[in-house]
Amino acid sequence: MMLDELPTNSLPLMPPPAFTAPNDDAPMTRVSLLYIEQRINLYLRFGCPLRVYQIDRWRRCAVFPPAQLFCRIRWESNDYGTTRWQLMVLQSGRPEEGMQRVRGVRPGAHILLNVEGERNVRVVLSQIDAIEAQSIEPADVSPTYWRLLSNRLAAREPLPDYDADRHAAWLAGRVLQ
Repeated sequence: MMLDELPTNSLPLMPPPAFTAPNDDAPMTRVSLLYIEQRINLYLRFGCPLRVYQIDRWRRCAVFPPAQLFCRIRWESNDYGTTRWQLMVLQSGRPEEGMQRVRGVRPGAHILLNVEGERNVRVVLSQIDAIEAQSIEPADVSPTYWRLLSNRLAAREPLPDYDADRHAAWLAGRVLQ
């Protein structure tokens, strides 16, 4: 049987090569993304990957340099309806840092916010929309804010707003580091 006679779904897929940062020898963080209609949607809500590779019709791989924030949403369904809603705000790291293992994120990342369930995911999405309405890129928001949001959701406390003053304070503090 010739190679061109094989069905396309049986062809071996080569993983993307190990990536390194342009100015640094730190490996990049690779995030797997997936879309299968009416079954699973694993996508980025925000974040600025350096590159996105299309692996096949359903799969992609986004590549982030160290210390970048991004939000990954996972939605799953079966014949009877939605089975899973998950939203994670992650920060890519360096190999020498202690990172959490996250399925589909290599080599790992710092988990800033992890929510499950439709209600919690919709609440966080509305917070992200409110941040974007102020012309603030959610990937530039303070990591401390995402941790605070996570803690408030877990404690069922009122959620803090992220406004321009808080963002200016974060940017000024980042310049001093």
